[in-house]
Amino acid sequence: MKKVSTTTLPQPAHDTGATAFRVLAAISFCHLLNDMMQSVVPAVYPILKTSYHLDYTQIGMITASLQITASLLQPLVGLYTDAHPKPYSLAIGMGFTLTGLILLSSAPSYLAILIAVALVGVGSAVFHPESSRIARLASGGQHGLAQSLFQVGGNAGSATGPLLAAFIVLPKGQSSIAWFSIAALVSILILTQVGAWYKTHHPPAAKRAAPTRHSTLSPRKVAISMSILIALIFSKYIYLASFSAYYIFYLIDKFHISVLNAQIHLFLFLGAAAVGTFAGGPIGDRIGRKYVIWCSILGVLPFTLLLPHANLLWTSVLTVVIGLVIASAFSAILVYAQDLVPGRVGAISGVFFGLAFGVAGIGAAMLGRLADATSITLVYQLCAYLPAIGLLTAFLPNLESPRNKKT
Repeated sequence: MKKVSTTTLPQPAHDTGATAFRVLAAISFCHLLNDMMQSVVPAVYPILKTSYHLDYTQIGMITASLQITASLLQPLVGLYTDAHPKPYSLAIGMGFTLTGLILLSSAPSYLAILIAVALVGVGSAVFHPESSRIARLASGGQHGLAQSLFQVGGNAGSATGPLLAAFIVLPKGQSSIAWFSIAALVSILILTQVGAWYKTHHPPAAKRAAPTRHSTLSPRKVAISMSILIALIFSKYIYLASFSAYYIFYLIDKFHISVLNAQIHLFLFLGAAAVGTFAGGPIGDRIGRKYVIWCSILGVLPFTLLLPHANLLWTSVLTVVIGLVIASAFSAILVYAQDLVPGRVGAISGVFFGLAFGVAGIGAAMLGRLADATSITLVYQLCAYLPAIGLLTAFLPNLESPRNKKT
C-alpha cells in the first residue's frame, strides 16, 4: 500500500498524544490570512462611503452581507463535514474569498459590493468549522491551547487588515484591494497541504464518536447551558460589531482625527484582542473555562461603561484593555460547548462561529440604523451595558477540573 508523505506535516495528535504544533501553526497562519482579508472590508468603509455615497445603514448592510452569509452556512458546513469530512474543502472555500476580493476591488455598484463581500463570507463559512476540527485533532488533548493558537491567528489577521488598508488601500484606492488576493493564493497552497495531512489522519467513520451529550448532565441542563453560551456570544459580538464597523467613524466624529489615525487606533484594539485570545485558551485549560468566561465577559463591564466618557488618550487605553479582556472568552466558550456535546466538533464549531458572524452582522445593521437615527456616540453609550449579560455565567455547570489538578 502506497504511503502518503509526511515530510511537510507531522503525525496525528490524539487526545493522549503530542500536540501537532506544525499543523496548528499552519491552520493559525491561514486563519490570520483569512481574517486579515475579511477585516479589509470594514477598514475600507470610509472609501466606500465616499465613493458610493452611502449612509450608515448601507454600511451596516455591507457588514450584514458578509457576516450573515458566513453565519447561515457555517452550521450546515459543520453538520455535513461531521458525517462526511472533506479535507480539501478549506482550499476550495478560500477560492470564494479570492473571487470576492477581486470583485470588491472593481465593484461597479453597491449591489456588486454586497455580492463581493457575500463571497468572502462563503469562504469564511467553509474555513472555520473544518479548521477548528483540525485544530482539535492536532491538540494532543490541550483543547484550549489549540483553540487559542487557532484563534490568535484570526485575531492577528483582524488587527493587521486595517493597518494594511491604512497604508495600502487608502493611498492607492479601492482597486488596490486586489493585492490582498495574493494572501488567498498563499492560503490555498498551505491549506492543500493541511488537507493532505487531514485526509490521512482523521478518525475513520467507525471510530468517530457518536453524537451525545455530556455524560453527567441532563438534556435540560445541556440545553440551558447552550442557551447561556449563546447569550454570551450575543453580548460579546454585538459589542465587537460596534468596533469593527463604526469605531473609525466614532473616533473621527468625536475627536476629529484623520482616517489614518483612526485606523491605527482600530489596529491597537484588534492587536490587544489578539493577545487576549491567545491567553484565554491555556488559562482555561489550567483554571477552568467557566472562570475565563466570567472574567472575560463580566470583567470588561467597568471599562466599557467608562469608554464613552473618556478623552482620546484614555479612549486608547480603555480600548486596549477592553480588547485584551473581552477577546479571551471565545476559545473558552467554544471548547466548553464542544465538551457539552461530544462527537459534534464540526457542528458546534459551525454553530458558534456562525453565531459570532451572524450576531455581528445583524448587530452592525441595527447599530447603523441607530447611528443614523441618533448619533454614533449614543451607540457606544448603549453598547457599554452589553457585558452585564455575563452574569448568566453563574448558571453554567463546572465541566472539568483544572488541568493542573488532574491526576
